Amino acid sequence: RDAFLMLLHQLSTEIYQPITLSPQISLSVTKAVIVTMAITATQNNGVSLISDKISYDLVETDVEIITSGRRRIPAHSAILASASPVLTNLIEKPRKIHGGSSKRVIKILGVPCDAVSVFLRFLYSHSLTDKEMEKYGIHLLALSHVYMVTQLKQRCTKGVGERVTAENVVDVLQLARLCDAPDLYLKCMRLIHSKFKTVEQTEGWKFLQEHDPFLELDILQFIDDAESRKKRRRRHRKEQDLFMQLSEAMECLEHICTEGCTLVGPSSDLGNDKSTTTVVKIGPCSAFSTCYGLQLLIRHFAVCKKRVDGKGCIRCKRMIQLLRLHSSICDQSESCRVPLCRQFKKKGDKDKKMIEDANWKVLVRRVASAKAMSSLSQSKKKKSEVLLKEEAEDFIRIRKKLM
Repeated sequence: RDAFLMLLHQLSTEIYQPITLSPQISLSVTKAVIVTMAITATQNNGVSLISDKISYDLVETDVEIITSGRRRIPAHSAILASASPVLTNLIEKPRKIHGGSSKRVIKILGVPCDAVSVFLRFLYSHSLTDKEMEKYGIHLLALSHVYMVTQLKQRCTKGVGERVTAENVVDVLQLARLCDAPDLYLKCMRLIHSKFKTVEQTEGWKFLQEHDPFLELDILQFIDDAESRKKRRRRHRKEQDLFMQLSEAMECLEHICTEGCTLVGPSSDLGNDKSTTTVVKIGPCSAFSTCYGLQLLIRHFAVCKKRVDGKGCIRCKRMIQLLRLHSSICDQSESCRVPLCRQFKKKGDKDKKMIEDANWKVLVRRVASAKAMSSLSQSKKKKSEVLLKEEAEDFIRIRKKLM
């Protein structure tokens, strides 16, 4: 962690200085033609750049990269400047020449030497293997952020996010916050939320509690907000299911009162001649359970003695509420055959002083909306069924012609 902090802050005074390219660098970048490049270790513990084809401008290296292990990696200023604006700023900065050497020295500390080698190779060839991503992904993310290499940062953000686990999620979260990687930060937060009990037992979480209580507070706040959103979605889903059930009950009530649905499910009607056993099959009701329960409630409402005696009945009150709800939704009260529909309409029109409950208004609006959505979905379903049927008939007709 200290190494990452040192890397992220070592160029704090140099990164945001004005960046300009000299004509010589721009010209050499234009002339450079690199087809294949690789980085191989030399005998003096350094790294050399080998290419199959390179322009004459870039044969001689003019920059040396010094890593944490004091390894010296020769490089070309034109390539570095074209890949990173921060390196451009460092290259353009006036320097002091020591020992007669004309090469500029750039220090990249705080990460393994091999990670720096992979980083430089990406600047040359934009190549990065899965094995390198798995081994140096976190280090490359820090380097790409410090030196503002956007393409590498995007790849590292995706690669590290795919490999994050409950064991290292806290460390990756801290790095994502320091490196300004919001996608990776959000993914780590969601992983901590889903596996919080496991994350609590890790060393990273214990270190976080001791050294970064503000980040711990952000994590706990994120978990609390996520749980609140989950509860709201669950409550909203239950409410929608209730409104759909009430909408279905309104349709069944109209169905029962207009079409006279007295038997629910597959039924049979005998002909006029009792001696014959001709059976006419009628299709089942589309809403079996709702229609059947509503019929039982209507039958109870018709014969209930508690309602007649004025003692009150919970089931009868429920039936009255359903009838009132239907009256509030119905737009054809004059021709409607549902009982008490016109009476509820007239009572509401005459009693102007009666103020309806706000919750009742919301209920009526939600049920009407659910009913409209249900009718639209049913019409779309019927149209799709008709189209499928027509396509099947056309296919059969064409097949018969071919035969």
